[in-house]
Amino acid sequence: MCGIVGYTGSSQAAPILMDGLAKLEYRGYDSAGVAVTKPEGGNIVVKTKGRLSVLSDMIDGGCALQGTCGIGHTRWATHGEPSTVNAHPHHNDDYSIVAVHNGIIENFAELKVKLTDKGYSFYSQTDTEIATKTIDYYYRKWGDPIKAMVSFILRVRGSYAIAVMFADLPEQIFIARKDSPLVVGINGGETYLASDVPAILKYCRDIYYMDNMEIARLEKGKATFFNVDSKIIEKKTKRIEWDVESAEKGGYEHFMMKEIHEQPSVIENTLSCLLKDNSIDLSEGKVTDEFLQSVERIQIAACGSAYHVGVAAKYVIEDLARVPVNVDVASEFRYRNPVFGKHDLLIVISQSGETADTLAALRGAKENGVKTLAIVNVLGSAIAREADMVLYTKAGPEISVATTKAYSAQLIVCYAIAVRLAKVRGTIDDKRYTKLIKSLQSIPAQVKKMLADDTSIKWLATKIAGKSDVFFIGRGIDYATCLEGSLKLKEISYIHSEAYASGELKHGTISLIENEVPVISVITQPRLAEKSKSNVVEVKSRGAYVMSVTLSGNYDIGNSVDFCIYIPKTEPCFTASVSVIPLQLLSYYVSVTKGLDVDMPRNLAKCVSVE
Repeated sequence: MCGIVGYTGSSQAAPILMDGLAKLEYRGYDSAGVAVTKPEGGNIVVKTKGRLSVLSDMIDGGCALQGTCGIGHTRWATHGEPSTVNAHPHHNDDYSIVAVHNGIIENFAELKVKLTDKGYSFYSQTDTEIATKTIDYYYRKWGDPIKAMVSFILRVRGSYAIAVMFADLPEQIFIARKDSPLVVGINGGETYLASDVPAILKYCRDIYYMDNMEIARLEKGKATFFNVDSKIIEKKTKRIEWDVESAEKGGYEHFMMKEIHEQPSVIENTLSCLLKDNSIDLSEGKVTDEFLQSVERIQIAACGSAYHVGVAAKYVIEDLARVPVNVDVASEFRYRNPVFGKHDLLIVISQSGETADTLAALRGAKENGVKTLAIVNVLGSAIAREADMVLYTKAGPEISVATTKAYSAQLIVCYAIAVRLAKVRGTIDDKRYTKLIKSLQSIPAQVKKMLADDTSIKWLATKIAGKSDVFFIGRGIDYATCLEGSLKLKEISYIHSEAYASGELKHGTISLIENEVPVISVITQPRLAEKSKSNVVEVKSRGAYVMSVTLSGNYDIGNSVDFCIYIPKTEPCFTASVSVIPLQLLSYYVSVTKGLDVDMPRNLAKCVSVE
């Protein structure tokens, strides 16, 4: 959601800002802008509604703006409609203060009234202009940028990552953070700022992660951090091991397709960090066997695709370890006043580690004395820092808004937790434990096999692209896969799709099945195959066009449907990792067939760091 970049150094700032903003396009946006401190003094702001390419044309890729210090922003509208006037950066009346901001200022109306009483007027509909003029007010009062930023932090309520330039203090940027991510990087005499690592990865690898309620002053080759008492604090950098190429398309037409094809290596890399001497070892994440033995109930909170990982994890954990699991959408979990037990474990799942609702769920559990375990992809993210235990996925940067490789990596971590939990609790023996680990190790090759030939899926995509409705049905773990397949299709192709537990068909859903409506049935669980086949017969008899994803050799099912994709025989607990692949590819090719923006679907953002 939105993107912030900043730079101060010896090079021209605007081209660097534009390059960084391009790396953050995946976060979603509807307008863009940059501000640069002019060599002769003062700030210049250029912004526009629409794609970054429009802004680039206005300033010749940044070459038309001269200055070695600047900030930039891609906006995803929250306060105020998408427009040039509402785009960032925002400024005070004489442009002596300019700012960019991610997040939502909850008490904006109260602040606006007080500022109006002080003689301020407003040109936009945004809370960011109010934030900028609040800082202006305190800077005029104190004459000190750090005091002004501290006063801002103490005065506003809500979430923010904010970067500010003062004309009185050329070549310096002042930043503050609460609940919205900010990272700072330094390389030689150059200092970089961004919402996310990919924006500055080509320039530096040693990154400072801003914590909540922190302020920083950025100068050429230097960053000084302060707490809300204006005291200097020491911070350590974290080394980013991703290579620059992992944040590029690498010859693929879209990031989504590149990331789909990265899944075998991502799964292998994640699994390699969880296995030692052919045994699952979670100690790097501070997850001990003694703790796992003490757990009586698991609660999982996540959003979007991560929630679907949680649904799959519920089936696997309960099946293998016989521990009860509840799964909640994080936005509901945080507000339903959940009941916690003394020996509960809350698992939160988030690619970015900054998802607002998931972070709130984690904090609520900790306030109730519940141990928390985070499954995240971003080192040093807010959720990773605040959880009691952390298991990292090794997915690298995921750029496409529609997650694929992070989803697959999260599944692998959940499988590892389930298998180790079962082992230490004695619900599986050594023989079964060894067999499950071998099955985990075979998943990368099975996924690779599914990616080897997608010709038939391309053909199916042309058939589905013109449809207005698609239904997904499955039982058990296959239902979890259907949830993810349906979400992928709807979010990047804009086709209405729904996933249903197959047994629910007769409870209303079947009334929507009519001639040639596509129904995608996932059937990978041997003990549920006969039941699932009967559901296929039900929809076929009502004229549905049925595609099935099933295990290799299930020709009885293949002969009962219009189109069938076979996946390699896999341990039933782990089939979600393989059966999701054709659904990802189908969604991708439907979107391409329709000529849509695969990587940046409308109205969506990669990281939802506000409610």
